[in-house]
Amino acid sequence: MLDRIKACIPALPPAEQRVAKLLLSDPRSFATLPVGELAERSHVSKPTVVRFCRSVGYDGLADFKLKLAGTVNEGVPFVHRAVDEDDKPGDLIVKVIDNAVAAMLKFRNDAASHAFEQAIGALAAAGLAGKRIEFYGVGNSGIVAQDAQHKFFRLGVHTIASSDGHVQVMSATMLGPGDCAVVISNSGRSRDLIDAADIARRRGASVIVITASGSLLAQWTLSHHQILILADHPEDADRYSPMVSRLLHLLIIDVLTTGVALRLGPAPRNHLQEIKRNLRARRYAQPVPARADPALD
Repeated sequence: MLDRIKACIPALPPAEQRVAKLLLSDPRSFATLPVGELAERSHVSKPTVVRFCRSVGYDGLADFKLKLAGTVNEGVPFVHRAVDEDDKPGDLIVKVIDNAVAAMLKFRNDAASHAFEQAIGALAAAGLAGKRIEFYGVGNSGIVAQDAQHKFFRLGVHTIASSDGHVQVMSATMLGPGDCAVVISNSGRSRDLIDAADIARRRGASVIVITASGSLLAQWTLSHHQILILADHPEDADRYSPMVSRLLHLLIIDVLTTGVALRLGPAPRNHLQEIKRNLRARRYAQPVPARADPALD
């Protein structure tokens, strides 16, 4: 909620921006202070405080404070940072989605376009030259690596995904100049991934790393002048199940796939069109009729 409001500040009127800045400076106090004191501290009128709450998507000050009180709590450790133990399904819908949307808006505002330019350029060059593109991840990030491979192989490039540390080391050893290794990690602390990235670099391959800033993997990437795409989020990898981080990583893969598809020209689009045609041929044209005798199923 707070991340989303911070991202929305430039679009608010100046008076409402002052309310937003007061909120962000001390969210816990904002959730408890009366409207008169909020208005006085923000140097605005009482109606402006209410308008601010509605501008950022809430029914009014009472509704805003209710949601804010849940946001400034630490959530349920190892489950989700934005929810409370007694939340009902309706509350879960709002909190989980708001948390994801806020993280995506923050990433959109903070994303370094030059890093994407470098990554798309290296991946497209590998695809055009018939070189290999490999995706490495472990655990939850291994699932993202599989999704990346699924998206990229449809573009007609040579690509694999690996989530096993030994296989990653062997695979990285077989890379060479012009190939690409894309390393995906939420925590940026996996020794297997850092080892595989370093082997790929020494073999002359381009290494593209998707991880959080300040992590060991991010530091390795910067020190070896490889391509770093930062995916920062408020999720503590030690206390919460990866949720927002997974969505951000999938989003980054979507951007990279789209950029590479555009760079590769019309050939991948022809492949995608034919894939769609062949998949449609495998679908039922009409609903499957129900069997009269269930025993025949």
